[in-house]
Amino acid sequence: MKYDYLIVGAGLFGAVFARQATDAGKRVLVIDKRGSIGGNIYTEDVEGIQVHKYGAHIFHTNDKRVWEYVCRFTELNRYTNSPVANYKGELYSLPFNMYTFNKMWGVITPDEAKARIAEQRSAASIDEPKNLEEQAISLVGSDIYERLVKGYTEKQWGRPCRELPAFIIRRLPVRFTFDNNYFNALYQGIPIGGYTAMVERMLDGVEVRLNTDYFEHRDELSELADKVVYTGPIDSYFDYCYGPLGYRSVRFETEVLDTDNYQGNAVVNYTDAETPYTRIIEHKHFEFGTQPKTVISREYSQEWQPGIEPYYPINDDKNSALYQKYKALADKESRVIFGGRLAEYRYYDMDAVIASALTVAESELG
Repeated sequence: MKYDYLIVGAGLFGAVFARQATDAGKRVLVIDKRGSIGGNIYTEDVEGIQVHKYGAHIFHTNDKRVWEYVCRFTELNRYTNSPVANYKGELYSLPFNMYTFNKMWGVITPDEAKARIAEQRSAASIDEPKNLEEQAISLVGSDIYERLVKGYTEKQWGRPCRELPAFIIRRLPVRFTFDNNYFNALYQGIPIGGYTAMVERMLDGVEVRLNTDYFEHRDELSELADKVVYTGPIDSYFDYCYGPLGYRSVRFETEVLDTDNYQGNAVVNYTDAETPYTRIIEHKHFEFGTQPKTVISREYSQEWQPGIEPYYPINDDKNSALYQKYKALADKESRVIFGGRLAEYRYYDMDAVIASALTVAESELG
């Protein structure tokens, strides 16, 4: 064997494992079907602005080990995620906090806000939330649900909120302070110079082959290494033998505008049902850019189909049961390590991907 590990996918999981294996003296080959590294955190320079080509990614974590690991490869700025909600031209602060409650109801104190939510929860007669709609109303009341949750969520998932499981929104940040930092994370920021540069440093000294589809050359590539680290879709690995897993995907319309500031914030969510896109990203604000032009991306949520990028796993009962069948097959693959959001069919924040890759590498490499 020429290599100890063939790593399928140059995203975060693959890059971290490659770094750890290389540092441990292992011979590593990384391949990716795309023409770029970084997976969905890939950023590209447009008009001097680092554009998040596959959607906005804000790094945040409470894990000091992960933070220090990332800081080996990049310097992160002070960016704090504070999105804005646009409901039919009315702007509201996110996450839901005292600014939001004041704009919605005119309340001044936390007690007034809590009383208004309690009143609306009681009116809805919700004891144990059975779906996303009931969960949201129990957390923020019916007014905020109707204006700032319902339309956005139904566009995002392509399903009525009453048909979505409650757990999707259990982490909905609600604060009775004037803190509009979306994440409860000790560490937060954006890599200065973009994520691609960060991943390039992770892969320094590692052999990487881009535009290489694993499944087109599967036998040949697998024979090159003792083990395979696979980060692609788990159902694809097994040729969809039990049927495809369900995902939501995202389509982007990106354009360069001849203005230095389009919306004044990196992220604006459009929460009414009539606006076809879910949000607009203005990329320069992630790095406090002062370029004379700006780049925006409108995001449209859509059902996944073969040939487009899968983004969010639909972890309902049907798909979770289907994944378990594929996982049983994966557990029998002694030469293959399955890791990352697609191979494990779960939504991963970036810090969790890194933590998982470090744990797997530690176990594998000793």
